[in-house]
Amino acid sequence: MRIITGTYKGRHFDIPRSFKARPTTDFAKENIFNVLGGYLDFEGAMALDLFSGTGSIALELVSRGCTQVVSVEADRDHHAFIKQCLKKLETERCIAIRGDVFRFVKSCRQQFDFIFADPPYSLPELPQIPELIMSRRLLKPGGVFVFEHGKQNDFSQHPAFVERRVYGSVNFSIFREAEPTSGSPIPTNG
Repeated sequence: MRIITGTYKGRHFDIPRSFKARPTTDFAKENIFNVLGGYLDFEGAMALDLFSGTGSIALELVSRGCTQVVSVEADRDHHAFIKQCLKKLETERCIAIRGDVFRFVKSCRQQFDFIFADPPYSLPELPQIPELIMSRRLLKPGGVFVFEHGKQNDFSQHPAFVERRVYGSVNFSIFREAEPTSGSPIPTNG
């Protein structure tokens, strides 16, 4: 697993062979982050990485200058691996939480500029995740949510859906929280 760019560019972490998680491929990760550059500036952003797995996305977000990254992963070994990687980077800008993503989302009171979720493709609740994230108002206005999923899923009818990107077998749906609309136009004297 490699960090693509930023402060820790080029840093490698060896993932234990026993891990069940499949990290987002470097090819897909690099491409989706190139696309995201047109949506938001990661420098100073608050980010949330759900179903963190190996922590690949959380580490990338820290490297790209996020002020704070919250990583949520239920698996004990994966969580320990993420903490070990953060210790090697000597950073405190990522909070690694071991816990159930659904419980976390339902109790979270914080808002984020960016949210990434990469659940297991076979997860029965996978189709409900975009609506859960958007309905809980976890994104700040203008915030972006990237959802990694299998090719059989289509979220293009969701009101917050912006676009879908496909890199090999990796599919990303991008959602955006609406910006607040300004009030009524100011009348002009004419």
